[in-house]
Amino acid sequence: MAKIVLDLHDIYNKGFNIDTELNRVIAEAVNKKIALVEIIPGKGSGQLKKRVLRFLSQPDIKRLYHRLEKDDKNYGRIFVHFRH
Repeated sequence: MAKIVLDLHDIYNKGFNIDTELNRVIAEAVNKKIALVEIIPGKGSGQLKKRVLRFLSQPDIKRLYHRLEKDDKNYGRIFVHFRH
């Protein structure tokens, strides 16, 4: 199964870049019919993860993917599943 991984550790404090990268990875998954995107906001204080989840819950983004999964073994990972 094809998968894209987006690690946000390097840009965690650059707000505009976070949204740009999230938009890019979602668009790439849709265009290339990738089934899974793994987003790694890291553990930290949890603020970046909350921001990613808010981004993914926007109606125009939410309609693009099938299901969202928070990794129960690793708090710092989010899986976005696509059905093409």
